[in-house]
Amino acid sequence: MSENAITKEIVITSHDNEVQVALLEDKRLVEIHSEKSSAQFSVGDIYLGKVKKIMPGLNAAFVDVGSEKEAFLHYLDLGVHARTINAFVSQAITTGKRSISRVQFLEDVPKNGKISDVLTSGQQILVQVAKEPISTKGPRITTEISFAGRYLVLVPFGDKVSVSQKIRSTAERKRLKSLVQGIKPRNFGIIIRTVAEHKNLDELSADLDQLRYKWDTAVENLFASKAPLRIIEEMDCVTTMMRDILNDSFHAIYVDTQDTFKEVKNYMHLYAPEQEAIVKYYNDKLPIFEKFNVAKQIKSSFGKVVTVKNGVYLIIEHTEAMHVIDVNSGNRVKSTQTPEENALNTNMIAAAEIARQLRLRDMGGIITIDFVDLHDPKNKVTLNKAMAEFMKNDKAKHTILALNKFGLMQITRQRVRQATIIETTEQCPTCKGTGKIKPPILIEDEIDNTLDFLFDKQQESKITIIVHPFVYAYLRQGFPSILLKWKFKYKKRIKLISNQSYHLMEHHFYNDKMDEIILWSEPANE
Repeated sequence: MSENAITKEIVITSHDNEVQVALLEDKRLVEIHSEKSSAQFSVGDIYLGKVKKIMPGLNAAFVDVGSEKEAFLHYLDLGVHARTINAFVSQAITTGKRSISRVQFLEDVPKNGKISDVLTSGQQILVQVAKEPISTKGPRITTEISFAGRYLVLVPFGDKVSVSQKIRSTAERKRLKSLVQGIKPRNFGIIIRTVAEHKNLDELSADLDQLRYKWDTAVENLFASKAPLRIIEEMDCVTTMMRDILNDSFHAIYVDTQDTFKEVKNYMHLYAPEQEAIVKYYNDKLPIFEKFNVAKQIKSSFGKVVTVKNGVYLIIEHTEAMHVIDVNSGNRVKSTQTPEENALNTNMIAAAEIARQLRLRDMGGIITIDFVDLHDPKNKVTLNKAMAEFMKNDKAKHTILALNKFGLMQITRQRVRQATIIETTEQCPTCKGTGKIKPPILIEDEIDNTLDFLFDKQQESKITIIVHPFVYAYLRQGFPSILLKWKFKYKKRIKLISNQSYHLMEHHFYNDKMDEIILWSEPANE
């Protein structure tokens, strides 16, 4: 399916000083972003920091930017113009100097050198957050300052004009570069973003003016300042997402609060007026995440065990150093296929879901995947190519390594913030909190998936399901009820019986002879 054929929607909800943004593709949740109003040290924030310690062994420095843990600045993150920037910042603090158009550039910082030759303890420097605080680590920072706009990225103390590699047309690359060269201010570099393709000079110039204003504001804020101090705050979660992902392939943006609705409307009016009509205000009693099935998808997607389809499921473990994903085929395999074909089919289904999970949980660093063993080298290549295809829409930089001799695939994915981990288990109403169960919202899908297996694969003619009275009432309520829908869907006899002795989520299946059907799972990778 081409990208244009995918229905893309953004769903935004605001509550309790928190904004949550969900990205849906064909109604499936692929990304979830959240931000609290009190959040600090976001990627892109600019701080005046104070060098606390120089670490020669690491060739790095720890910088006080006001975070609980001091920020980490490696020599390689200084940039070639670090000496010039530091000198300018020092003058801006003491004299209020603002313009960089006539700045005399100092000696470049060599690629291989010592950080102690560039920085000294107690020095005040201008830095930008490159990675948010993760676990016990403070933010990672850089002195290479940049300001990202809708179409352009402004790089103070740079000089080059670069064009996104994703713009393939040679003629368009030349056109954009020529336009930007004509408006580029002295001693600034500019990166032309992918969404700038086919934009005119007025649109590019307006974006550049916004970025110049942000830089000028940052320089003004430096005068008489003392570290640690936040100089410029990156845009909020909603605006950042609009800036980074919005393109003409989106079909709708739904917002449930007036303030955020106006904010999104204003952004669209400024940068994409032709798409302003896709922004819609949601004003229904049913919460917006429930209306668009986001809440249910969060529950089913963020647990340790993630059920995919056809019996395939993933076990996802997060550790300090890496993420580990185990692929399991369950008990649902096609008897008409060879074990190798079944293994490849299972892995292909799992690979598509893993690509989604990486975006959804924003998993970064090293991801190790234990696929079901493949023996045919051609199948291993097929799986590798499929994973690359599934991940082509992932904006985070990533590298996919081929399956090794142990059947493991390793992926490195850019990590700029803590992985999103949402607790999906709920307190058990039976044991009053001594244990946990799957969320009740998933029981309908769980029973439906089992019916599909029993009728299609085991060729059962009649199924009796015994459930808790609450679930019994839920499955029979309304017209058409869920039970009636199942009967129409499978065109088979389905009988529902309630049992008050069952706990809330307990349910059992019986065949036409009322013999219980025992559902089992195979050991991993067998």
